[in-house]
Amino acid sequence: MSLSYRNLGARLSAYGLLPTSKVAYAAWYLVAVDLLAFGLQLVLGLFKASYGQSLGGWVTFLSFVASLLLAILAYRWLKAKLLWRLRNRLIVTYVFIGVIPAVLLLAMAGASLYLFSGQFANFVVISELRTHLRSNQGVNAAIANELAARMERGEKPVADSLIGLKQRDREWADREVCSWYGSNPLPMCAKGTPAHPALTLPSKLPEQFEETVRDHGNLYLRAATTLTVGSQKLVVLSSEPLDKDLVAKLADGLGVITLYSSGIDLDEDQAKPSAGEAPGKSGLSVNIGPQQSTGGRINVKRGKEALHPAFSVGTLASASGSLDREITFGTPLPVVDWETGQRRKAGALLLVQTRPSLLYARLFAALADFAKGVESVLFFIAIVFAVIELLALLIGTRLTRTITGAVAQLYDATKHINRGDFKHRIPVKSNDQLATLSNSFNLMTESIEKLIVEQKEKQRLEGELAIAQEVQAQLYPRQTSQLESLEVHGFCRPARTVSGDYYDFLTLDSEKLILAVGDISGKGISAALLMATIHSAVRAYSLEGMPVLREPLAVGAATGTDVMLAAGLHGAEVSPGTMLSLLNHQLYESTPSEKYATLFLGTYDGKSRILHYSNGGHLPPIILAEDGSLRRLEDGGTVVGLFDHQSYDEGSVQLRRGEIFLAYSDGVTEPENDFGEFGEQRLIDLVQENRDLPLPRISELVTAAVDDWIGAKEQPDDITLVLARVR
Repeated sequence: MSLSYRNLGARLSAYGLLPTSKVAYAAWYLVAVDLLAFGLQLVLGLFKASYGQSLGGWVTFLSFVASLLLAILAYRWLKAKLLWRLRNRLIVTYVFIGVIPAVLLLAMAGASLYLFSGQFANFVVISELRTHLRSNQGVNAAIANELAARMERGEKPVADSLIGLKQRDREWADREVCSWYGSNPLPMCAKGTPAHPALTLPSKLPEQFEETVRDHGNLYLRAATTLTVGSQKLVVLSSEPLDKDLVAKLADGLGVITLYSSGIDLDEDQAKPSAGEAPGKSGLSVNIGPQQSTGGRINVKRGKEALHPAFSVGTLASASGSLDREITFGTPLPVVDWETGQRRKAGALLLVQTRPSLLYARLFAALADFAKGVESVLFFIAIVFAVIELLALLIGTRLTRTITGAVAQLYDATKHINRGDFKHRIPVKSNDQLATLSNSFNLMTESIEKLIVEQKEKQRLEGELAIAQEVQAQLYPRQTSQLESLEVHGFCRPARTVSGDYYDFLTLDSEKLILAVGDISGKGISAALLMATIHSAVRAYSLEGMPVLREPLAVGAATGTDVMLAAGLHGAEVSPGTMLSLLNHQLYESTPSEKYATLFLGTYDGKSRILHYSNGGHLPPIILAEDGSLRRLEDGGTVVGLFDHQSYDEGSVQLRRGEIFLAYSDGVTEPENDFGEFGEQRLIDLVQENRDLPLPRISELVTAAVDDWIGAKEQPDDITLVLARVR
């Protein structure tokens, strides 16, 4: 007997079934107790003893605990047998780290896509139904106000707007509108037909009613508006049948829509069975199959009430690819019983069959009604996925610990990098993939070291640009002295940090003002420096006087006039043309050949209201009269600084009270979008329309219009605008 026991023990030990740990002893002990309790329960059951029933709970509990302990033992056995070889360890690591997360991710993505697509398809249908209800409600409100106004004036309560609406809008031809004053229907109410009985007024109706209702076994979209007229209530009710024609419009471009409802019994050829099983919601169950269908119908049960397919409309387009699978999803439709006022959350069911390709165009419309439920499901799936993924990573990390020496070196190197020691390099002593990784890390640290140097240089340049921006901001007039007969305003917004556009107002005395507007070729620092040069020169020549010119041909040689006569002139006496000639010579001598500027200079005399000007290649400023006429200031010459020995003609214009002087740079008129350039005419029209507003407000409107025209694109050029108004 003892020999047999020893042989049995040896065999169990060979197969690894002999208990050797506390967990194994506990598992086998619980299995034995569970079997004993189960046998006792069977014996007591034969004698119909009451004690047998009380043992059922203990048997279940012991079975659960024993199963859990046996699962732990099975895991230990698999680990000992399967993971003995390093190759098996790497295979298991790949399965846990690579295969399982990928499978879970694909499963989660597929489930999420299906749920979202189904919810989105139902949302499209429900949204269209609500749009119809809101449309009916809006017309109700208009008709109710029209009837109320007629009744208050003692006129016949007739809705002319409804008659015109039915004649112009084909959708309103099938909609019935009725109204009651108190409990008496008004003449506009129809008598009804056997298919659609006349509308009746329920005893209790909210002032604003928009619902899907069931009346005489049919479904309708009904909306009602209630107004108080005198001592009675005026109710306007519109009703639209929820029939095949309406649902067919909803199904257009979406797929197949099947309406399930109770109390509607159409011909069997109108009900088409759906492919698949619609998900049950709110106590609904959809049974699809030969044993549950009669004559091709699909039975949907809501508790004890059966919903039958009323009709099915639409066509399902062919799949555009292997992933363009059919999606079948159902949503309950709340229905109000018209006679009792009872609301059922699932009085009907809309079953939509569609494809992802059909939903793509409507993807960004909105979320469906049951999006929160879908979100909860997705959130639960994400938590489960995260837990499984975490377990997979932990198991994979433990299994690959023997080959993580290179990772330790990488970690040590990252600590050096974290301390800012970018000169640290990982020693490479092998020629494998881990060595390649170490070399890549060394190259990365070298690149980071270079990038830090470049970043410091970039920060230095940005700091210098910020200083340049501050300096340039000081060059523009901050407080403009307005003349008694002329108000002026200027605005400049650079496309980059600094601007190449230029404008200035220089008050010579109480009656004289110099206006300057210019545009420098190019952008950035070089344009800003040239702008500063022109700004300084214009102010020097205007306020301090002209220098003595010893070379007559230096400026204005083409005129034949000895410009030495300009020697000793004060700034107020210098003409715009002479000043442009001198600036042209100065820029030509001191700037590269490709650098030039356009510049308009004008001197305004407040006593005579005359503007003397010269235009050096700039966009001609415009004088806008109150009667809509305009004058362009074009007299002058070519751009400044490109050719030497240039003369500039001068012009003068008499300004009248109320006229507006408009000067601008090409950054205002040349921005483009899909419709073309902003254009000069659009600028002129905008200023003319708002000419009575303050000049800063006009400037704001113009810049806002240019910004809207540009849209989300980057501002292409500097925007400069100068306005002056004679008063």
